[in-house]
Amino acid sequence: MTFRSLRDYCLSKPGATEDFPFGEETLVFRVMGKIFALTGVESLPLSVNLKCDPEWAVELRDRWPAVQPGYHMNKAHWNTVELDGSIPADEVREMIDHSYERVVAGLKKADRQRLEALTREA
Repeated sequence: MTFRSLRDYCLSKPGATEDFPFGEETLVFRVMGKIFALTGVESLPLSVNLKCDPEWAVELRDRWPAVQPGYHMNKAHWNTVELDGSIPADEVREMIDHSYERVVAGLKKADRQRLEALTREA
């Protein structure tokens, strides 16, 4: 997965936005203002931090050496996924989907309803 394909996939999620709240080197993807993914713009190899169910996070770390506890994040709830080609792109997309869905599930009811309305309008 390339930087462009990662960015395009994250932004394809309903209500997804991007910004640089931590400086120009860290791109953050949000849904309804809540972070679901972060990546370094120029980091090599490319990596992405993704929110994850704590039990699944451990399973992914055991399965894939390229998945580590979240760098600068809550290690129980975030993974850093190195996009070095060792994990198939469809698996990475599944991890992105999971992160997005966990964040959406944690939104306030009003924000979830606004997101649903945005999705219907699109």
